[in-house]
Amino acid sequence: MFEFHKDRKQYFDIQVENARQYVLPFIEAKFPIKPGMRVLEIGCGEAGVLKAFIDRGCIGVGVEFDAPRIENAKIWLAPEVADGRIRFVTKDIYKADVEQDLHGAFDIIVLKDVIEHIFDQEKLIAWMKTFLTPGGVIFFGFPPWMMPFGGHQQICRNKWLSKLPWYHLLPRPLYKGLLKAFGEDTRGLLEIYDTSITIEQFERITKKTGYEIVHKLHYFINPIYQWKFGWKPRVQNRLVSRIPWFRNFVTTCVFYLIKDKTT
Repeated sequence: MFEFHKDRKQYFDIQVENARQYVLPFIEAKFPIKPGMRVLEIGCGEAGVLKAFIDRGCIGVGVEFDAPRIENAKIWLAPEVADGRIRFVTKDIYKADVEQDLHGAFDIIVLKDVIEHIFDQEKLIAWMKTFLTPGGVIFFGFPPWMMPFGGHQQICRNKWLSKLPWYHLLPRPLYKGLLKAFGEDTRGLLEIYDTSITIEQFERITKKTGYEIVHKLHYFINPIYQWKFGWKPRVQNRLVSRIPWFRNFVTTCVFYLIKDKTT
C-alpha cells in the first residue's frame, strides 16, 4: 500500500500529476499563474510539484536539504536544468541567502507537505516576506497533526503500526515507548511529533505574522490518496471545516494561499 514511498521516480510522477490537477488550480482560483513568474519551492524533494509550474512556463528554484533527492531531480529534470528553467539549492532554507542563493524575490512560494516538518514555523513564515514580490502569494499544503495519520506513521516498517490511526496523539513518552517496542527508528517520527501543526496553529501564525488568508480548502480525503489507495478526493463538509479542533481529527489535508497584508 505504501510501497510507492520507496520508488522515488514513481513518487515524483505522482507529485507532478497531483500538482497539475489540484495545487495549480487551487492557486489560480485567486492568483493567475503566468509564464515567466518565479516560483520557489521550499523542501522540494525531487521537485515533482515544481515541475508542474515549469511546464506552465514559470522559472523555478528548489531548495532541499537532502542532497540525494536533488541528484534525482537533476536527472529527471535534466532538460529543464539545461535550459535554465529550474535550478536547485542544496541547503537548509534558514541558511540560504536571498540574493546569492535564491537570486531575488518570487511571485509564488510553495511548501507542500513541508511546514509540518519545520522547527520554529512562525520564524520561517515571517521571514518569507523578505523574498516574496509585492502581491506575491505563498501556498501551503499539509496534513493537520490530529488527522488519523498526522504522525506519518505510514512510513513505519511494522505493518501493524503503519496502518494504525491516531496513536501518534499519545503522550510523547508513551508514543516513543510504543515505537521502540516495535523496533522502529524513533528519531524521524519524534521529530514530526515535535514539529506538528494544527489548523488553528497555522491560522494563528499567519495572522500574527501579518498575512491574510486569500484562499483555503480542507479535504476529507486528500487528493493524493487517489494514487496511494485509489480513493476519490473529497472536500471536507463545510460545517465540519468550521468547527475548531474537531476538524483536525477528520481532515486529512488542507490547502492555504496567503499573502502579505501590506502589499
